Amino acid sequence: MKFENLLKIALRSLSKNKMRTFLTMLGIIIGVGSVITMLAIGEGSRKSIQEQISKLGTNVIIIFASAIRHGGVASAAGTGQMLTQADADALAAQCPDIQYVTPQVETGGQVIYGAQNWQTSVTGVYPTYFAIRNQTVVQGYYFTEADERSAAKVCVIGQTIVDNLFPGGTDPVGKYIRINKIPFKVVGVLQKLGQNSWGRDQDDTIIAPFSTVYKRMVSVNYVRIILASSKSSADMTPAINEIGAVLNQRHKTPPGSDPVFTVRTQLEFEQTANETSRVLTLLLASIASISLLVGGIGIMNIMLVSVTERTREIGIRMAIGARGRDVLLQFLIEAVFLSLLGGLIGVGMGLLATHLVESGMHWPVAVTPNSITLSFLFAAVVGIFFGWYPARKAADLNPIDALRYE
Repeated sequence: MKFENLLKIALRSLSKNKMRTFLTMLGIIIGVGSVITMLAIGEGSRKSIQEQISKLGTNVIIIFASAIRHGGVASAAGTGQMLTQADADALAAQCPDIQYVTPQVETGGQVIYGAQNWQTSVTGVYPTYFAIRNQTVVQGYYFTEADERSAAKVCVIGQTIVDNLFPGGTDPVGKYIRINKIPFKVVGVLQKLGQNSWGRDQDDTIIAPFSTVYKRMVSVNYVRIILASSKSSADMTPAINEIGAVLNQRHKTPPGSDPVFTVRTQLEFEQTANETSRVLTLLLASIASISLLVGGIGIMNIMLVSVTERTREIGIRMAIGARGRDVLLQFLIEAVFLSLLGGLIGVGMGLLATHLVESGMHWPVAVTPNSITLSFLFAAVVGIFFGWYPARKAADLNPIDALRYE
């Protein structure tokens, strides 16, 4: 029998009970829509994380003071007290593959301007920090090396500070704010960055010269973080080796002993984030795929019922010359049609759900052609897999027994 005729018979059979046909497709619709939505959320999260990491700067190398150990118990990385400003200066002078270096200290404080106040963090760095982090000033200017040498009380502030201390569009540049009762002149406003992948507001910060914060606001003689950037991505590994050699020499680290520092790179953060995002995406897609399997079981169930209901019809068709493979193909077409049509509607539902997630919940999402193709093909495979047994059962019916069936 021609394929066109089998297709017409299958469609006619499905159209006789539209509600049952729709309910049978519903599992596939929900499954495909869920898979597309979950993959879009996972891909959007991955791209968002990559974007946030790229905002951290170019070829960034982060040197932490190693963890403090008390009685064999190690604290978190960065809690050590062995790194100093002199270490940062030595790296800048002795590491040819490093382009920029800055020590970093951080403290908190109450910031006041007029009747407004805000609790925030204050970071002390060299002017090279802005080049390392790729941060741009949109109003005013950066503080300078002269400000650093003189421990000038100047600062650059983030947009969140502007919004809370200078409401009504007041230009903050040139104004004096008080940080823990110390007056600072605002010389610049940083470009808005928004929240990072960990939910921290990157605009809720004040950046001042390292010497100012170090001498006037914190009472320590060490730094916990040194930031550096290599001249290029290719120079990253040589730069890390140079950092290790210089710091081990300065701190007289014996061979085989643990160094007083830990080095992390932007690439490591990106690889870790990508792996986490990949696992999350697979987990979400796996959970959503369960709906497809449930939909496939629904197709098998309805097709078995359909075979039982149409046993006499199958017997008549076989009696007038229909072959077993014609019956097999007819029922298989019905199952695949249910699956593909459900998959097509599911794609539309998935795209709609993705849009609602993005606009309503403000989550980052990204629909890729591969996710749509994969979901659609998976739906077709489900139709074939779960439709094969009912179709095979129909094809194996004995024509005489089928004609006697009441």
